[in-house]
Amino acid sequence: MQATAAAFLACPHPRLLRIGRWGPDGIALVRGGIVALPPRLRGPRCSVSLAIGGGAGASEDRGFSYEHVPVFPRYRIRDPYKLLGVDRDASEEEIRSARNFLIQQYAGHEPSEEAIEGAYEKIIMKSYQQRKKTKINLKTKLKKRVEESPSWVKALLGYFEVPSMDIISRRLFFFAFIAGWSIATSAENGPAFQLAISLFSCIYFLNDKMKNLLRASTTGFGVLVGGWIVGSLLVPLIPTFIIPPSWSLELLTSLVAYIFLFLGCTFLK
Repeated sequence: MQATAAAFLACPHPRLLRIGRWGPDGIALVRGGIVALPPRLRGPRCSVSLAIGGGAGASEDRGFSYEHVPVFPRYRIRDPYKLLGVDRDASEEEIRSARNFLIQQYAGHEPSEEAIEGAYEKIIMKSYQQRKKTKINLKTKLKKRVEESPSWVKALLGYFEVPSMDIISRRLFFFAFIAGWSIATSAENGPAFQLAISLFSCIYFLNDKMKNLLRASTTGFGVLVGGWIVGSLLVPLIPTFIIPPSWSLELLTSLVAYIFLFLGCTFLK
């Protein structure tokens, strides 16, 4: 404050400039309650105004100060799991929650935010690489098992294929709709009409792959007969207390047949 006051008095002031003379002993004259210094004590005209509070405050005004911003105490730790405070077997949801909580707690301190974000990205990237590696290893193991299997197993697997997920999901939705339709109308009549639609749809899907209508028709009808036989054998084994009273034996057998038709038209070559 003393430096600021001296700077203020050293600067020319309009009321000070109106004082025209000084006392012979060099004592400043007072006019209007303002003290004017003699010329030999006055400094040069001020060209830069100083901030109230001294040089330290002025230097802080020119840059950002972290003085009142909370600092993350673990932001220098290299282990991303220890930095975020999560276990190594934590789920992605737990890791994301820890990251969001810390970002909110230490917002404004750039080194802390960068350390938290960096640790989160390292953990997520490592998890993605592990899943990708596991998936590749699983495919490799399955392929190796097939190559080492007996010849009859290879011949049997040659009749099957795995289509894209888009094809699987669309056909699953279609047969699920047929099953729901059969359940909804089970009290009125049997599922004969729905079974006919599902059989013709299965033949259509098989013919699209086989390019042979006769073969596709034979395969589709065989899948329906096989599903009906399996359903007739399995349904009586189901406990009656878990089956709704309105569901007949014919309806339950039809539901098993829908599953076989879905698997046949989707995975058979």
